Parts: sequence; C-alpha cells; structure tokens
Amino acid sequence: MTSVLRHEVLKCFKSLHRARQRVFEGDQFALDKCRERINEEYRKYMHTTDVEAIKALLQHSKAVETELLRTVVQAKEVSPGKFEVRLRPEVEKLDNVPFKDIPT
Repeated sequence: MTSVLRHEVLKCFKSLHRARQRVFEGDQFALDKCRERINEEYRKYMHTTDVEAIKALLQHSKAVETELLRTVVQAKEVSPGKFEVRLRPEVEKLDNVPFKDIPT
C-alpha cells in the first residue's frame, strides 16, 4: 500500500470516529458500541493489499459516514410516551405527507 493510500485510510478512520462522536454525543453506550464496530471492520480488512479493493473500502467508509451523519438521530424519553429528539444541522429532513382518511 502506498503512503498516500495509507494516509487516506487513516483519514477515513479518524473521520468516522469524529462522526461517531458527533452523532452519539452524550450516549456512552452507543459511543462504545460504534467505536467497537468501526475498529472491528477496519481490523477485518487490515491485511488487504489490492489497491482497487482498498479504494472500494474507502468509498464504503465514506458512504457509511455520510449515512451516519444524515440519518441517525438521538431520542430520549422525557416523560412517559414523550420523546425529545436532538437534530443536528446535517440531518436530512424529509417532507411529511399528512395522512388523510379515505371516506367510505
């Protein structure tokens, strides 16, 4: 693996961990589980030497980071049946379509 590619792998690894910290801020259990999963996946492919395979894995890593940042939100129950959601600016918000009963 070239030093440029090695640098890119390390950069993606660190970027995923920063995204994890941003997404799961204040939730130690989720932070720990996500850290374990990221490290496990990077260890699994640590001995990959094929440049094209490494580039594909880097693309996958970037896609996972984007998905994590755009779609995962934290919610905690503040009272029975009521939840508080912490939305970050990068979370993708979709338009809701109101549900209307069809007259029978």
